[in-house]
Amino acid sequence: QVQLVESGGGLVQPGGSLKLSCAASGRSFSFNAMGWYCQAPGKQRELVASITSGGITIYADSVKGRFTISRDNAKNTVYLQMNSLKTEDTAVYYCNARGRRLGTRVEYDYWGQGTQVTVSS
Repeated sequence: QVQLVESGGGLVQPGGSLKLSCAASGRSFSFNAMGWYCQAPGKQRELVASITSGGITIYADSVKGRFTISRDNAKNTVYLQMNSLKTEDTAVYYCNARGRRLGTRVEYDYWGQGTQVTVSS
């Protein structure tokens, strides 16, 4: 079974920084893309950033130049460095990992429990 454990959310003032971490555990699993999604009240969950095992990244337009996603493949851990935070970044941030059990071909999406990020003065 796969578990994603997130950490790093909290309350920060506008212009501040936070770093989110997410560690994926699961015996004999390989994770391809890992990333972060956010969901604000009354809105749909949307992609913030993702990174493949080869280091290819995708960012939402709203966070380009402010957020940086990185990954430690050896630890199956993905990070999201969030700088110059804005009030509109306030949301629950969910970690996502797409992976498969070694020896199989079908990939599945796995989700963390979510961590609250609040940007407010």
